[in-house]
Amino acid sequence: MRAVPILFAFLVSLALPAQAQFSPAITVNDAVITPFEIEQRERMLEVFGTPGNLSEVARDQLIEERLKAQELNRAGLRLNEEGLQRAMTDFAARADQDLDQFLAGLRQNGIAEETLRDFVRVNATWRDYIRQRYGSRAEVTEAEVDRALGQSEGGAGIQVLLNEIIIPAPPDRAEAAMQRAEQISALTSQAAFEAEARRVSALPSRESGGRLDWLPISNFPAPLRPIFLGLAPGEVTDPLPIENGIALFQLRDVREVARATPAPAEIDYAAYYIDGGRAPAAQERAARVAGRVDTCDDLYGVARDQPPRVLERNTLPPAEIPQDVATELAKLDPGETSAALTRAGGDTLVLLMLCGRTPSEAGAQDRDAVRNQLRSQRLSGYAEALLAELRASARITRN
Repeated sequence: MRAVPILFAFLVSLALPAQAQFSPAITVNDAVITPFEIEQRERMLEVFGTPGNLSEVARDQLIEERLKAQELNRAGLRLNEEGLQRAMTDFAARADQDLDQFLAGLRQNGIAEETLRDFVRVNATWRDYIRQRYGSRAEVTEAEVDRALGQSEGGAGIQVLLNEIIIPAPPDRAEAAMQRAEQISALTSQAAFEAEARRVSALPSRESGGRLDWLPISNFPAPLRPIFLGLAPGEVTDPLPIENGIALFQLRDVREVARATPAPAEIDYAAYYIDGGRAPAAQERAARVAGRVDTCDDLYGVARDQPPRVLERNTLPPAEIPQDVATELAKLDPGETSAALTRAGGDTLVLLMLCGRTPSEAGAQDRDAVRNQLRSQRLSGYAEALLAELRASARITRN
């Protein structure tokens, strides 16, 4: 008879780990988040290449999604199956895959389809809800579009005075770099930001606390212009991930000048690649090369007898230039160089040189794209404020 209780105890012991996977790890008001969901989200974030502490990011995302779902339920909104399939297909398309390919890749990494379905369902419905609730408050005027383009009526233009930091973030230090960047992003003191620039920035401007001279806002990539113009003096951008690094900018001042500098139609630039990343020997070589050249054509002589891959020259519309490269080029005049960026996981230093800018024709600016971007930025602000309000009033328990 003793065999029966022993067998029962054995079966219970087998069930305990599975039961633990679906027991509450976090409760958000009356909604439960299980360890299984947290593990699945961590795996998905890893596949997506998300930086930071994935365990904490997963928990924070799931808490926010429970809050969003509860608000959506109160509003009576839910994405139907047809809409969900369309949203998942669009999500997969961002990775240049069809939905079946994308789901197969997730399964290979131990991620259930339901994990993606839950993620997309809540966030796609939330975007629609925010547009419906705040759309009328997020309208953008023509004058605001002019300012974002660096133009205004009468031909005036906008210039910005910035401080800059780039924190090196190779894969083995990406998490620590992001944590430091988030701390710096919260600063509002110019002196504190400049002290951090001297301490952590990989840029030559660190010697002056990251200070830049006045620059036309139109020099910068279009996505950065509304971000800079949305800052008050002293405020710092959110961390801006770039390849092998994280960029931060602090606004010192904004001014209007008599004549606008139109955004270029095309930018001609060269990139000379130097082995060694940010090692002193590589930086010294970059300085020597920069001292020998006055124009981009001079780089062909420097690269003679070296593999073709060491020198690259492009003439591209600003939207087709990688954002970190475009941001560095924004700070240069023709013939000037920058050695702020790296490639190949930080093992290759990039010596950039601006060859020239081709002015755009009057009226060639994509006003609709800028208008949509400004509107999206405003909607994001309303969404963040609502989510903060929901979180402040919620009962959140971590078991």
